Order: sequence, then C-alpha cells, then structure tokens
Amino acid sequence: MKNVNLTFDFDKKIGVMKPMHGIGQPPQPANNALYHYLTEAGIPYSRLHDVGGWMGGGLYVDIPNIFRDFDADENDPESYDFAFTDQLIKFLVNASCEPYFRLGVTIENQHMLKAYRIFPPKDNAKWARICEKIIAHYIDGWANGFNYKITYWEIWNEPDDCFKNEMAAMWKGTPEQFYDLYCVTAKHLKDTFGDRIKVGGYGHCGFYEYEMDKELCGIGKEPEKIYEFTIEFTHGFLRRISRDNIPLDFFSWHVYDNCHHTTRESVRTIAKHAEYCRAILDRYGYTKTEQHLNEWNLWTKIRESDHPLAAAKSLAFMLMMQNTDMSVMCYYDGRVGYSAYRMFNPDNGTPYRCYYAFAAFNTLYRLKNQVLAESDDDSVFVGASVNGIDGAIAIANINDDSVVANINAMGFSTQNARILMTDLYTRRTLTGKTLSSGRLVLPPHSCIEIQLTDVSKI
Repeated sequence: MKNVNLTFDFDKKIGVMKPMHGIGQPPQPANNALYHYLTEAGIPYSRLHDVGGWMGGGLYVDIPNIFRDFDADENDPESYDFAFTDQLIKFLVNASCEPYFRLGVTIENQHMLKAYRIFPPKDNAKWARICEKIIAHYIDGWANGFNYKITYWEIWNEPDDCFKNEMAAMWKGTPEQFYDLYCVTAKHLKDTFGDRIKVGGYGHCGFYEYEMDKELCGIGKEPEKIYEFTIEFTHGFLRRISRDNIPLDFFSWHVYDNCHHTTRESVRTIAKHAEYCRAILDRYGYTKTEQHLNEWNLWTKIRESDHPLAAAKSLAFMLMMQNTDMSVMCYYDGRVGYSAYRMFNPDNGTPYRCYYAFAAFNTLYRLKNQVLAESDDDSVFVGASVNGIDGAIAIANINDDSVVANINAMGFSTQNARILMTDLYTRRTLTGKTLSSGRLVLPPHSCIEIQLTDVSKI
C-alpha cells in the first residue's frame, strides 16, 4: 500500500466552514419519518425545485400550484393554495433545515408532447407581486402564514435551456424575455423586503464549455452546442442586469460530474467552474454576489446505487468546494422514490452510503472554524475544523486501493480520537482504531471522520 502524508494544524484558522452539504428536493411529507435524517446530518438547506412535478401531484411550491388562476386577484389571500407547501416547509423547519425557495416551475421533461407551465408569464409585474405575497406568507405571516427564516429566493431554474425549442424543458421563451422577468421580479422583491431576503437566480445549466470563454468576452461565434449557448446567455443576462442596476444577491449554477475517474482531476474541474463563475460575476461588477452550486451530482453509473465511491467522491467535492469562493451547495437530491439521483433507498427509505458523507462534512461545519489541512496525494481530500476543546478531521479517499495515511495533527491532542468510517463494506461505523501511532489505513473509496477532544483544555 502506498503512503500519503496528511497534515492538520489546529492553531491555524483559515476561515469559516460553509454550508456545502445542502440538498435539493427533500423527502415528500408523506415520508415524514425520514426527516430526522436531515436533522442528524445537519443538512443546512433544502432547495425546493422539482418538488411540484408528477411525484408532487401538482401540489407543491411552484407558482402555478400556489396561485392556480393567474387572472385572480393577487392581493386576495383566497387566491392562494398554500396547504401542501406549508406542510413541506413546516417539516423542513422542524428538522432544522432551512428551505431554499425556487420561485418558478418544475421541469417538464415531456414538453415536446405538450408544454404547460414553462412559458414566460403573461404579466411580469403581476408575477412579481405574486412572488411577493408568497414570500410575505412565509416570513411575515400574511394570509395566516408564518415568520420563518427563509433567506434565499431563487428566480426560475435553467431558463438557459432554450437553445432550441426541442431542448427547452424549462423555458419556452427567449433569453431577453427571461432577462425582463428577472429584472422586474428582483427589483420588486428587493424594493419590498430589502436585505431581509436574498434574491438571485437563475439555476444556470452549467459551465461545461467555460474554457471557450477565456477572455470573458463571449464565445464570439454562433453557438453550436447548448453549453456554448448557456455561456452567451450568461453574458447577456449580466450585461442586462448590470446596465439596469438590478440586484443579484446570489448567482446559482449546476453541474453533473460525467467523469468516472477516481482521480482528483474530475473534482478539480468543478473547482475551475467555480473560478470561472467568480470571474464572470466580477467582470460585470457583481463582486459581492454569492455563487451557489445548488444542483450537483456524480457520474451516471454511481448515482443510483449504494456505490461507496458515491460517498467518497461526494465528500471530496464538498471538501474541495469549501476552499473555493462557493457560498452554498445543494446535492440533487434527497427524495425517495422516482429520482435518478436519490440519497435514500427507495425500497426501505434507509440512507445510501452517500448520506454519510454529508454527515461527515457536518461534523466539520458545526465546529465553524476551518483550520489548515493538507494532503500530498491527489486522490485523498482532507478538511478540519475546531471550536474550543473540540476538533474534527474529514478524509475522503477516492483511490481504488487502500492507502496508509501518516497523520500529523498539530496543536491538538489525538489521544482521545473517535474514528468513524464509511467504506466498501460498512456505512458510518465506529472503527475502534486509534491514532496513537499517527498511522491510519484508509480503505478504497472511503469517508473517514475523526472526532477529537483536547482533554488538556478541559
């Protein structure tokens, strides 16, 4: 077995742990017995997109599900049907998981047969006022509502899929029509609620062709592929909103890792997407805008299974993105049943191994203070955090083989280390191993969580 050197310096705080372990699409309220898993893994956010489709019975979250007759009076509480969305959000709040509310519609994958709700609204100003009342219901108690903390309100999802009509499952309009909708809605919502909420969008399809835009000035030719078009769409969007001084508290985008390799390069590529996003936002003056990777998942062949690499690679992604400009991440998804990307077994509702990667990251997150953590192996990712007498280390080994880790933890006693592992054969289990020698065998495709308490500081 090869040796790797892992170094942790608990005396060097380098930042704060960020919510990289959010999810999209929580379990439907019918599966309310699963919500305790969100609490136990400390899932900080659940993005509410694609919860209103056929599995949702046309009942949840989407604007047409809540405001069913667009010609009705948007100021009349009787025009709104909050029942099912109220229940969903209540379950999330009770699970200590903050809703991340997408204002828009669910994807229509059968749109070529007939599209229903993915057209531009016929009155942007009224659509914005409807969004205002929905927000007021959940944060200001309007219409027998609530006073919940819901920070992020996202305008639409993947409108940049409109490259060709046959591809447009989210937006049957032009780029300019979406720019208009965003400008009207974002301005109205920020004028109404100010800094009490953060408004943004738009769930960008993905920066897969980012290398074609090295000068950040557009591709410079007629787009031939969807991901070339989406980059042009981004430039057009940012030109428009910067021209009109429209707020953009956060910019959200998506990625699906289509690389089966266990090497670090596939993870590094996603980090390069984040660097590109930061650069393009800065170019248009949105230097303080947060970026959110609020829909992401892994290579197709390990998405639907209980594959251990799904856990190890997911933890590797979160540890890598913690070191970028990213503010929030949401894994797609936390549903049970129909989903190609699920975190839970559809047969019995138990978590797949991937779930425990999120629990491991939460161990770092709850301690708040990120400290220096380094690995000399391209396929072993590390992170560490500290808070008072408590410290924690997370390790993701995406090698195909076991490796011997030589662990140097400075500024913290490891004599009482509690080691938990998610590997090929087990889920998150206490190993009984110690760090007395500073050496630890990392199984292939494993997530290791080391919890520390410095008894000398008690």
